[in-house]
This record gives sequence, C-alpha cells and structure tokens, in this order.
Amino acid sequence: MNAESDERGEVVEKTTEVPATGDVTAAKEPVLGSRAPHFIKRSRPLHVSWQVGVFIVGLAVVGAGIVMLPLPGPGWLVIFGGMAIWATEFVWAQLVLRWTKRKVTEAAQRALDPRVRRRNIILTTIGLVIIAVLVGIYVWKFGIVMPWKIKE
Repeated sequence: MNAESDERGEVVEKTTEVPATGDVTAAKEPVLGSRAPHFIKRSRPLHVSWQVGVFIVGLAVVGAGIVMLPLPGPGWLVIFGGMAIWATEFVWAQLVLRWTKRKVTEAAQRALDPRVRRRNIILTTIGLVIIAVLVGIYVWKFGIVMPWKIKE
C-alpha cells in the first residue's frame, strides 16, 4: 500500500447492481491517499514532514481515546476521530474506516430486523423482571436501611 496519492479531488466510479430492480447505479468513492495541499505534495521533504505531523496528531488523539476507555469520556468516539485524522493522509487508515463504516451499517440494518428487535425486547424484559425479583427478595429479607441515622 502506498501512503500517497496523485490528486485530492479524484473520484473512482464504482458500479453496483441492485438485486431487486436489476438497475446498475454508480456510486462515487474518493480515491485513497493523501489529502495534503498541492504545494505540500510537490516537495517530498515537506510532504514527509506533513505525514509525520498528521501521524503524531492522530496518535495523540487515539491515545487520548484509549485513556478514556476506562475513564469517563467518549473513548471510542475519540479513537475513531483519531483514525479519521490518520485517514486524511494514510491509505491503511482510510481502508480501516471504510471497513468500520460498512460493518456499523450492517449492524444497524440487522438491529432494525423485526425478529431481532422482538428478541431484544423480550430479553430486556426478562432481565428487568429478574432484577426486580432479586431486589424484592433483598428488601423483604433485609428491609430498607438508610446509611444515615436521623432521630427526630
């Protein structure tokens, strides 16, 4: 894989056949590669230093996201933000983001399936009933004791 591209605005024609109608539609996807300004891509040393800078900034953002996973904060969102920063310059990050986007879209479509939704609602209801029964048994056996003592 190459981390560079020729032009920023290039678009690749991708044809897909829709099974229901048989129509062929053209979906435009941007070409993989660098999105650095043209004056930066003209000079090899400047472009390499640009890529190093983008890598360091992306690494800092991904590192902050990893720290936020166990701590409060939107960890996964920040990690994907760092990947998006890397994707402005590196082909491998663009491919990872495309794969992730495809998998998230597939999962969203599966979650909208009526059978899956019905199953999730049933499992959630069963889980809540079990929790309510356990809390009821605990309160019946031990009562509700507040952690503070108030004497009037």
